[in-house]
Amino acid sequence: MKAIQQFHVLPTLPPQLSDLHKLAMNLRWAWDPATIAVFRRVDQELWETTGRNPVALLGQVSQQRLAQLADDDRFVSYLRRVAEDFEEYLRAESAWYGRCHPTTDSACIAYFCAEFGITDCLAIYSGGLGILAGDHLKSSSDLGLPLIGVGLFYQGGYFRQYLNADGWQQERYPLNQVDEMPITLVRDDEGNPMTVTMTDRDQEIHLHIWRAQVGRIPLYLLDSNVAANSLDQRAITGELYGGDQEMRIRQERVLGIGGVRALKALGIDCRVFHMNEGHAGFLAIERIREARVEHGLTFEEAVEYARASQVFTTHTPVPAGIDLFDPQLIDRYFQRTYGELGVSREQFLALGRQDPGDPSTLFSMAILCLRLSHHANGVSRLHGSVSRDMFKDLYPGAVEREVPIGHITNGVHYPSWISKEFADLYDRYLGPRWGYDPTDEAIWQRVNEIPDEELWRSHERRRERLVAFARRSLKQQLESRGAPPSQVRMAQQTLNAHALTIGFARRFATYKRATLLLHDPERLLRILTHPERPVQIIIAGKAHPKDHAGKELIRQWLHFAHRDEIRQRVVFIEDYDMHVARYMVQGADVWLNNPLRPKEASGTSGMKAAANGVLNLSILDGWWDEAFQPGIGWAIGGHEVYASREEQDRVEASALYDLLEKEIVPLFYNRGADNVPAGWIQMMQHCLATLGPLFSSHRMVYDYSETYYSPIAARCQLEEEAEAKQAQAMAAWRRRVREAWGGVRILSVHADGAAEQRVGAKIAVTVEVELAGLKANNVATQLYYGSVNPHGEIRNGTLLRLSPVDDQANGRVQFTGAIPCRTSGKIGFAARVVPFHIELGEDIAGGLIRWWQA
Repeated sequence: MKAIQQFHVLPTLPPQLSDLHKLAMNLRWAWDPATIAVFRRVDQELWETTGRNPVALLGQVSQQRLAQLADDDRFVSYLRRVAEDFEEYLRAESAWYGRCHPTTDSACIAYFCAEFGITDCLAIYSGGLGILAGDHLKSSSDLGLPLIGVGLFYQGGYFRQYLNADGWQQERYPLNQVDEMPITLVRDDEGNPMTVTMTDRDQEIHLHIWRAQVGRIPLYLLDSNVAANSLDQRAITGELYGGDQEMRIRQERVLGIGGVRALKALGIDCRVFHMNEGHAGFLAIERIREARVEHGLTFEEAVEYARASQVFTTHTPVPAGIDLFDPQLIDRYFQRTYGELGVSREQFLALGRQDPGDPSTLFSMAILCLRLSHHANGVSRLHGSVSRDMFKDLYPGAVEREVPIGHITNGVHYPSWISKEFADLYDRYLGPRWGYDPTDEAIWQRVNEIPDEELWRSHERRRERLVAFARRSLKQQLESRGAPPSQVRMAQQTLNAHALTIGFARRFATYKRATLLLHDPERLLRILTHPERPVQIIIAGKAHPKDHAGKELIRQWLHFAHRDEIRQRVVFIEDYDMHVARYMVQGADVWLNNPLRPKEASGTSGMKAAANGVLNLSILDGWWDEAFQPGIGWAIGGHEVYASREEQDRVEASALYDLLEKEIVPLFYNRGADNVPAGWIQMMQHCLATLGPLFSSHRMVYDYSETYYSPIAARCQLEEEAEAKQAQAMAAWRRRVREAWGGVRILSVHADGAAEQRVGAKIAVTVEVELAGLKANNVATQLYYGSVNPHGEIRNGTLLRLSPVDDQANGRVQFTGAIPCRTSGKIGFAARVVPFHIELGEDIAGGLIRWWQA
């Protein structure tokens, strides 16, 4: 029988416990051990059965228990201290951003992402992108940035995984219970739900806004599950990454367009808009539309206005990971927008097409973001290079290394991921600054002061906890599958709390090669079952529901794990999430990552493991490519490129087995009289001292703030004061350059000196350019020089800007400079002219680059 009316009954908290509700509704508890301890003390068992959710805990705890706690002066005193610390945190009086940017006003940074992984009980994330976004918000909170998160509230979140008896992944889609989540519905002054409207095809759609408070940072989540909408519209925010391409474009319109409108409805004025992955790209379209309406700008001027305040971070190193939409689908959802922007259909589609003139080209969200962003970056040094290669065709005539995609390497939020045991060690030996100023190298050098026995025992406790957790998980998995009681009982003897433990946990996409260890199963079997030096593997991860190849990889591991010889040495933990991840990155001895290089953009799970003293064993891809050095972990192979995937798998699997057999296993089991592996501990200390200052999300947020956010905010403040005059001037400059460029050409190039030069000499070069009415300061005339290969191609060249020596009345200008001869060997140069603006530098985005053709 369906209820005709529903009520939400809240617990009645005694006055002494009123702070519990305040603490529960701010997600700072997710990374504050003292606050977590408060809720554990309320009811330890209920804390676990509610999925470590303080809102659900307070909704289910008995009034009798609350009365007992109110009479317990020890608990009340502890609660008061934690609440006072929380209030001091919120005041942000000593936060980094306020100290370093004391003149910054309240204008904020809007951070848009399709998913956010803050904590287990807010199930609106699927994997690495969401966890990274969550860590970004947490560090922004700790550092005091004026940042606001914008995302979607999914009724179903991401799927829950379980495996059938054959090892084939199955999916469940439980609904999020909003009454038991640490979020609140945003209401207007009359107490009604605040509503944002937009069009969905030709119909109006209404969106509600939920707010999750992440420390000092508000996270606003848009929700289409509103009674005024049709059932079809209500399903838009029903499931993370669910449905077909049409559902994807509808979700991304709600995120981008609805998100910008939500900020306006909330009265929030942002100067910086960060698109974290291409899902958020439609925010740029809405901001262009707004600029036309509010400032009376032309389309070109509005593009300049919006672009100047936008940042784009790409997270995918492969074209298959980019959202592409058929032009007819764009028509269906943006036909009305063409007129609102004052552009034709082809002009609009050109924003997202690699080749604007090719009508068969799909509309790329990544290309849209690149064209409409002032800054763009990858998420590791290698990924930045891969992205420049992937998108170089957007910048015809440009040298690949000057493609305007930089890199800011990801980081992880240490307070969220470092175990309590190691946090206590760091507090004692590193001092409290490791938690709020983890980029200080001197702090991390103190890890060498931690006694070997103490460091090792803390690590062993985490391995013991991981093994106990894996046993409980395996027991529950077997019971849910209806396994025989004998198998369920055996789960309690699975794994060895003292054996070398390899952790492998990630999304089961084929490029991550989850089964590389199974390439030679008999060799792996010998490694695992060595009588004196046993090895065990704990695995977790989900395949996308539609990725049958990924599901097959999971099935292969389950079948291998069921072999009698190793049934107790290999465990697959179902339903990988943040809770499982914490146990694994804190308790493994070795963290394995073996993707196909260079398809791993970053790989933050390895950073989480390293922060806990776990040693990485990885392909030189993503973050490990820049982090690795001997003595902090192991690299599988080098930078080799193989003729086939089969050859690459064979060679790298063999290298992986060799490392395990000849280096890793012997080092782990090489013990002294105290049963402590001194060599292994030395590597742990070297790993922590080297990587600790480099791979925290605090460092990452510093980089975003100083490289992108602060300069953009300062520039946009001037733009606001000038009432969009800069955007108008920039559009006029682009128009003037574009109209004249057809007549711009290099007339001659002359190099002084003999064909043979000595190291230390300089080769003077003069380039004469026809500017077709442009001024000399409207262009950069450059030489591209460097060593040449046997085919006459310049390798790893350097750009040298030449200086104008005269500005003749006939429009011809000579530019001069000198090439330094720094090393011996054959060198060569080429000459070009490119548009130049004092704000932009060399403007390669328009493809207006003229190279000298002899």
